[in-house]
Amino acid sequence: MSEPGPLAGNESAYGQHRQMAADQAGYTVRFGWGPAGVTTLAPYSDVVVVVDVITFSTAVAVAIERGCRIYPHPWDPPSAQARGRELGVPVAVSRSAVSAEEPYSLSPTTLSRAPAGMSIVLPSPNGSALSMAASQHPVQVVAGSLRNAFAVARFARKQGAVISVIAAGERWADGGMDLALEDMIGAGAIIDGLRRRRRSPEATAAAVVFRQARTQGLRQTLRECVSGREMRHREYGDELDWAAALNVSTLVPVLRDGAFQSVE
Repeated sequence: MSEPGPLAGNESAYGQHRQMAADQAGYTVRFGWGPAGVTTLAPYSDVVVVVDVITFSTAVAVAIERGCRIYPHPWDPPSAQARGRELGVPVAVSRSAVSAEEPYSLSPTTLSRAPAGMSIVLPSPNGSALSMAASQHPVQVVAGSLRNAFAVARFARKQGAVISVIAAGERWADGGMDLALEDMIGAGAIIDGLRRRRRSPEATAAAVVFRQARTQGLRQTLRECVSGREMRHREYGDELDWAAALNVSTLVPVLRDGAFQSVE
């Protein structure tokens, strides 16, 4: 049995010990969740891979396949529009607001129709925010998904000793966060490609989850997990096929000069 949590009067010491353990020191492949994962792992990493399978990372991968440049932005429509005007580029809107005048959203389907080479501001509450937070550290920031898992792993191996893979999870307006199975699966797919590296127990667990999901069928697993069921209830189930396609792209979205750009 583990020791009890912090008692009155020693919260500070407990927090320091927790922080020291949470950076997964001694391992060259590390795994974390959401903003806390970025805060804890990015300062000690050479590469940070952000995984938001449904759907930021998948959307970025599809856009990169079109030769686009994607500017991540927090989910704040007014400031996103201002950023788009500043850059002179289109801004993705919510799925329900897509129109002939504003044709792009987080839906990979819409981005698959973008003209080759276009630049787009892509707001999102999870993947974009994590990408921007990670970019505040001197690390390579990569958007990873099932679509480009092997390519991302291959790229990351060449970039440095310590690779941290961050599963975005589902963040809510009140600041709470749910763990998202699809993000652990996507992170695990990338970690599974990082063999011959010393993986933390957390990273190893993510790889095991990926392998089990692949055995059961990635498409079916994504359709039946909580996020997939939500997407189907909202009649966006077609997006899950984009998200479940494993290793269909050799392109790696790397955040440079404020935009995700293609690297092979």
